[in-house]
Amino acid sequence: MKDNETFELAELFKLFGDESRLRILLALQDKELCVEELAEGLEMTASAVSHQLRILKGGRLVKGRREGKRIFYSLADDHVSSIIAQGRDHVEEEH
Repeated sequence: MKDNETFELAELFKLFGDESRLRILLALQDKELCVEELAEGLEMTASAVSHQLRILKGGRLVKGRREGKRIFYSLADDHVSSIIAQGRDHVEEEH
């Protein structure tokens, strides 16, 4: 693996390393949601959700779809769900 690939992989895992971002990703696994729906469901402020979504979007983990004045967010692709599923399997695995 090249140095730049190692760096990019480390940056990807950093995105999953924040509990707020992970909670947002988990919520988006089921359906697309707007900032207000995420904020209400996760008991976060809309400002905090927006901040985390900007980071997740920059990391290509979520994408947005505009409908009128609202933007509905969803996971960027199936890889994101797979990474979360693999992490869950690892955490739930008996020692």
